Amino acid sequence: MEVTAKLNHAPLSPQKGRLIADLVRNMKVAEALDVLKFTPKKGAKLMYKLLQSAIANAENNHNLDIDQLFISEATVGKAMVMKRFRPRARGRVGKILKPFSKIRIVVQEREETA
Repeated sequence: MEVTAKLNHAPLSPQKGRLIADLVRNMKVAEALDVLKFTPKKGAKLMYKLLQSAIANAENNHNLDIDQLFISEATVGKAMVMKRFRPRARGRVGKILKPFSKIRIVVQEREETA
């Protein structure tokens, strides 16, 4: 059983978000929450809240055991890019790009191997 949580238009560049996603991929949910809680990056805070949402979805909607959950997929993709301009000297402009991301976390229940 797979449970998905998505965050569209996260105010974060995909490159910075992938660094955080690579940290927690294939981790148990409890370990991933600890890692994200103490990682001093903006993307970690967004990913932490999204992971909590995925855990709540698994528990309430699908009756899965939280202790058996692990992160099977954590992907960060490109969303829209806001374009802004800043005035520069001699009538020119400087282009400012503000990227946004789509974050997707999939948690699964790991079967016990005896």
